[in-house]
Amino acid sequence: MADFLDEKRKEITERLRELKPLVEEYHRLEAAAAALDGVGAPAAGRRPTRARRPAARSTNGSSGSSTGGRRGRPRGTGTRSKEALEVVRSRPGVTIPEIAEAMGIKQNYLYRVLPALQKDGMVRKEGRGWHALEAA
Repeated sequence: MADFLDEKRKEITERLRELKPLVEEYHRLEAAAAALDGVGAPAAGRRPTRARRPAARSTNGSSGSSTGGRRGRPRGTGTRSKEALEVVRSRPGVTIPEIAEAMGIKQNYLYRVLPALQKDGMVRKEGRGWHALEAA
């Protein structure tokens, strides 16, 4: 009986070793597919986006406005950013897929939002989970 169990353990271990690279590839492809969701396909009721023209260069060689900053509102001030921060505060250690599910949005957006919040000192990443840094 012991020989049979040893043989089966050895077979299972070998098969796991064979499948591991395929599982890793599957997870990479799954993440890539999630990141590409919605890219290049116009949403229903929306006009297709046009390619942006390069910004005109000023006489001093910089692009954009005379103030040198980026256009639009400052990063991290949008409602999605605040909503993501609230999810992280309420569920320490939450992962990006879990945040996306809680917010009802796709994950790829959060891969920009959370690092921006981290840069601003609002959250920190431990492994795959995110934790709020400031007292709520």
